[in-house]
Amino acid sequence: MVTQLAEKADAVIIGGGVFGCAIAYYYTKNNPGKKIIVLERNEICNSATSRAAALVTRIRSKKHFVPLSYETYHAIAEMEKQLGESMDMKKVGVLHVAASESSVAALDELMNVASAFNEPAEYLSQETVRNKVPWLKTDEVLKFGFMPGESYCDPYLLGTFFERCAKMQGADIRQGIEVNELLIEEDNAVGVSTNAGNIFADSVVIAAGAWSPIFAAQACVGLPMAPVRSQYWITERNDIFPVDSSIVLLPDAQAYARPEGGALLFGIREKKSMSVSPKEIPADISDFPFSNDKGISDLSEVIDNLARFFPAVYDIGLKFYIAGFSGYTPDNNLSMGIVPGIKNLYAATGCAGAGISVAGGVGLAFAEMIAGKPNPFDFTEFDISRFGNVDPFGKEWLEKCALARSQKRSG
Repeated sequence: MVTQLAEKADAVIIGGGVFGCAIAYYYTKNNPGKKIIVLERNEICNSATSRAAALVTRIRSKKHFVPLSYETYHAIAEMEKQLGESMDMKKVGVLHVAASESSVAALDELMNVASAFNEPAEYLSQETVRNKVPWLKTDEVLKFGFMPGESYCDPYLLGTFFERCAKMQGADIRQGIEVNELLIEEDNAVGVSTNAGNIFADSVVIAAGAWSPIFAAQACVGLPMAPVRSQYWITERNDIFPVDSSIVLLPDAQAYARPEGGALLFGIREKKSMSVSPKEIPADISDFPFSNDKGISDLSEVIDNLARFFPAVYDIGLKFYIAGFSGYTPDNNLSMGIVPGIKNLYAATGCAGAGISVAGGVGLAFAEMIAGKPNPFDFTEFDISRFGNVDPFGKEWLEKCALARSQKRSG
């Protein structure tokens, strides 16, 4: 029984990444006068958020993601007005490259999804693509689909835009405060214990990224997600990489690429993705050894397949290597919603590599739910109970989630 009298809030969020800050933004915007506290033990948006490739793609094969991503675009426009600043979104479009019959079928279906959401999309000729994306080898490609409305962004800026607007609206966002444990009375989450004392709240949201399963386990819940390494490289600058070139998705190479200031940012799905127990990840993600060779051994295993479309990869210099954790699930869906069996406890986790894109929808959904309102989005596919009882720290579960990333072909 918790008896200590301490600080009180309407809601408290564990984690100050893009999800935590987005929830605070919407909650303060839609519930003026309510008190929400966001607790981040390091710096705001310093972990997975700042390491994301940040493809803000809206049209996806998983149609239940689409409304969440549209909300992100809506939020960005609103926050730019509020702050009087531009987030400098790069609206360069997405080129979908299909070089196999299965990829052609998937592309055709994706174009149907675009049509259903009234999103502009068209098939392009090889000549048009060669002019648009000079580094792309097109000889083996069967079909190109282009969606001009898609963008990428600076992920740290997106997270801090949410944070700054939330603070302007009254959110209490605290850095350097570590949450030690959930406070639970019977089957009810009543707050958190931190290194600065207890905070009691009517609602508690776990948005702690890779570490979220640790907190859920305190409520005797196996949160169905696993931290799986995502890694990408940024090349040297070269004239074959126009600054306004489109994002390119290469399902037949299980790779993606986008411009990066005259260079190319590209990532791959390695043959064997790395998954790690949340208990083994240090509090400061920069202390984690993601790769001893900056991912070169993983890249070398798939480089021949990538070179079918990007032959310059053999010769171009690689200037930067970036790695981080994404919360993956066996079905590559988000893993979030009301935590089963515990009242007033929520989990905004399991981004499945789409966290930046869906951040707006996730923020709005949880802000509404913790305010006692209906979720405006359909979270059926994200249900935390869909896998039954899982051990999120067990080897078998970690391998399942890693395999899901290794086999992922879509953006």
